[in-house]
Amino acid sequence: MTYIFYAIALVMSFLIVYLLIPPFSRLAFKLDFVDKPRKDLERKLHREPIPLTASYAIFIGFFITYLAIEREINWETGALFLGGILLLTIGTIDDWYKTKGKDFPALPKMIVQVSAAVLVYLSGNVFTGFFNPFSGEYVVLPVILQFILTILWIFGVTTVINFSDGLDGLAGGLSAISGMTLFVVALAMGQSNSAMMAIILVGVTLAYLRFNKPPAKVFMGDAGATFLGFLLAVIALDGAFKQATILSLFIPILAIGVPIFDNIFVVIKRFLQGKAIYQADASQAHYRLLRAGLNHKQALIVLCLVSTCLGLSSIILMLVQI
Repeated sequence: MTYIFYAIALVMSFLIVYLLIPPFSRLAFKLDFVDKPRKDLERKLHREPIPLTASYAIFIGFFITYLAIEREINWETGALFLGGILLLTIGTIDDWYKTKGKDFPALPKMIVQVSAAVLVYLSGNVFTGFFNPFSGEYVVLPVILQFILTILWIFGVTTVINFSDGLDGLAGGLSAISGMTLFVVALAMGQSNSAMMAIILVGVTLAYLRFNKPPAKVFMGDAGATFLGFLLAVIALDGAFKQATILSLFIPILAIGVPIFDNIFVVIKRFLQGKAIYQADASQAHYRLLRAGLNHKQALIVLCLVSTCLGLSSIILMLVQI
C-alpha cells in the first residue's frame, strides 16, 4: 500500500471526528449526558459539566475511514466492529451511571471486555508463538496458551488505557503516541493492515485531542477509552506480535508502556493494601504527579514525554531485530 493512502486515512479520520464531536456535544447537554464535577472525589478534576459523547465520534470516524480505505469486510474486521460495539455499549451504560453520581458494577464490564477479546480470538487474530533465537525455529504455543495470552493481552490493554483516562488529554495523548509507534513498527515489518489501523487511530485521537486538551471541552468516557485500548491491543496483535522473537515481544509492550507499567504498579499496590484492584481511585501516575506539585499541563507533558521515549525505544528494538 502506498504512503498516500496512509496520509488520506490520517486526514479523513481526523476530519470526521473533528466535525462530529461538536454536534454530539450539543446532544449530550440536551440529554444531560455529562460528567458533573464532584468535590468528594479526588480524581474528578474538572469544575464544569463536560459532555461524554466523544466516543461515538471516535468510533464512527475509525470505522468509516477503515472501511472506505480497505474496502474489505472479513472475519477480523467483523470481530473488531462487534467487539467495539460491545465496548461502546457497556461503556455508555457505565458513563450514564456516572452522570447520576453512581458506580456501575465492575463484573459486567469485565465480562463484556473478555467477550470482545474472545471475538478477536475467534476471528483468527491470535498470538500463536515466537521465533526461538537459538534454533531459528518458530515455537508454536499450545492452543490453550494461545487463547489465554491473547485474551489477557486484549483485556489488559483495554483496561489500562481506560484507567489512564483521568487527566485532560492523557488517554488520548498516550493512545496517539502508541498508535504512531505501532504504525512505524507495522510499516517496517510490512504489516499494511496493522499500519492502516494504527494511522487511523492516530487521526481520530488527534481530532479528539483538539477538544480534550487542557482544559477539556469534551470527554470520551469509559466507552471511548476502552475502545481505544481495544484498538491498540488488536493492532499490536495484527502487527508487532506477528512473527515475533523473544526480544521483539517487548516492542508492543514498550509502545504502550506508560499505561501498562503504571497500572501494573497500581494493581500491585491495591492488592497489597487489600483494595479492589478494579475500583477506580486516584493512585495512577498522573494523580501522583499532581500531588507532587505539578499542574495539569506539566503532568501531561511529563507522561507524554516518557511515552515518547518508550515508543522510540520500541522502534530501536524493532530496527535491531530487522
